[in-house]
Amino acid sequence: MHVSTVPLTLSLSPRPWRLRGDVTACVTAQRLLSPACVSRQSSRLSPFSCWPPAGPRLAARDAGTASGASRGDVRDLSFTSTTVAGEKFEGSTLAGKPTVLWFWAPWCPTCRGQIGGVSNLAEQHPDDLNVVGVGSLDDPTAIADFAAKVSPEVTMLSDDDGAVWRHFGVTAQSTYLVLDKDGNQVASGYLSDDELENVVEPLVG
Repeated sequence: MHVSTVPLTLSLSPRPWRLRGDVTACVTAQRLLSPACVSRQSSRLSPFSCWPPAGPRLAARDAGTASGASRGDVRDLSFTSTTVAGEKFEGSTLAGKPTVLWFWAPWCPTCRGQIGGVSNLAEQHPDDLNVVGVGSLDDPTAIADFAAKVSPEVTMLSDDDGAVWRHFGVTAQSTYLVLDKDGNQVASGYLSDDELENVVEPLVG
């Protein structure tokens, strides 16, 4: 039976998530989500089988994350990635400052709507806050095109193989992970621009 890979809108969160039906980066989805979601006969993804398991997105008030970590837990920053400019990036360089990790996908409308808020936050705190965007679920070119729209004050990583997403247990976009200067988790999940600012302000004040 053929299942059409048409765009699918899911209303599991404050804003609809859109899964692009014509994504061809199967290697990304296979590594990041589930090997079972990739058809052996096709390089396309089925939105019905590839989407992460349904569950509520977490706001700043919530205690846990998709990885099971809780508010106050120290998160491991010992990861390595690559910026969209092709430079090596060490997560350990984030230690000592509050950090906002923003997990996004190039085709995600919610993520596109967050560009202004994330850019403004980074520009307001260039010296006392790390703001890092982690793009995935697409190919490096699409990730770089999206990143070009974001303020240069935001460090943009190309995580096309999903390694950083897996490191932090992230399974859906858009997700924020906010850490204090000691690496303690302060908030995770979906945050509006105002919620993100309210979470960050006490950390940099």
